[in-house]
Amino acid sequence: MDTKELLKKVRKIEIKTRRLSDHIFGGEYHSTFKGRGMTFSEVRQYQFGDDVRNIDWNVTARTNEPHIKVFEEERELTMMLMADVSGSELFGTKNQFKDEIVTEIAATLAFSATQNNDKIGLILFSDQIELFIPPKKGRSHVLRIIRELLEFQPKSKQTNIAEAFKFLSNVLKKKAIVFVLSDFVADNYKQTLKIASGRHDITGIRVYDQSEEEIPNLGMVQMEDEETGETMLVNTASKKVRQNYSKFYNEKVHYFKDSFAKSGAGVIDCRVDESYVKKLLGYFRRRA
Repeated sequence: MDTKELLKKVRKIEIKTRRLSDHIFGGEYHSTFKGRGMTFSEVRQYQFGDDVRNIDWNVTARTNEPHIKVFEEERELTMMLMADVSGSELFGTKNQFKDEIVTEIAATLAFSATQNNDKIGLILFSDQIELFIPPKKGRSHVLRIIRELLEFQPKSKQTNIAEAFKFLSNVLKKKAIVFVLSDFVADNYKQTLKIASGRHDITGIRVYDQSEEEIPNLGMVQMEDEETGETMLVNTASKKVRQNYSKFYNEKVHYFKDSFAKSGAGVIDCRVDESYVKKLLGYFRRRA
């Protein structure tokens, strides 16, 4: 992708996702993810209806007029986006590939965080940490994140979600809001997820294509594993082959939901041909 085409794509995604974050997600995000507590802001004269427990007795005695302390939510938070860039994310049979939906969701979340003056960071992972962008504020920083999501070329096509959670726990010591975007066709990450979710507020967003859920009966078909590059002839006419694949796929989905539920983490299922806007909005509202 040349620079001109890349900038055009970044701009297109910014316009679409920023509009969503401005008009839909900004307030929902703010009410869903609270600040670290209340911090003192100012002292002002008491007004009818104010909570008498907030009266500042020292200032009241000095001025002979009742004054109260005003507190504000200590708002600044850190959002970390963790995106799976393994080979399986390049799959898609409908209007968009999974990695394109992942980019749009990540951009929408990032602009929602920016609107609330929060920091945003990025971890791209396969079976290793491919890229780490430390959390920062601002539009230009979000645009850099979008550019990386669009054009980054990973060294590996395989997946190791446990390594990603291990890295998260090591690199971020303070609590962060973490969104993990992947198809989660993996396992053996339950323990590292549990450790990471003990410190961070984690949500797994499973992005998948309907065609991955089961193999259609198409006779003998040559298939390629996106992660290993291995090709093989598969007899999709065989009922046993189709059943074994469905069992394998459903086990991975169950592992994902069970692992996140037992770790106290949130879950969003998002099919590529469904509205991720509705999915995110519904999740935010349930949590608020």
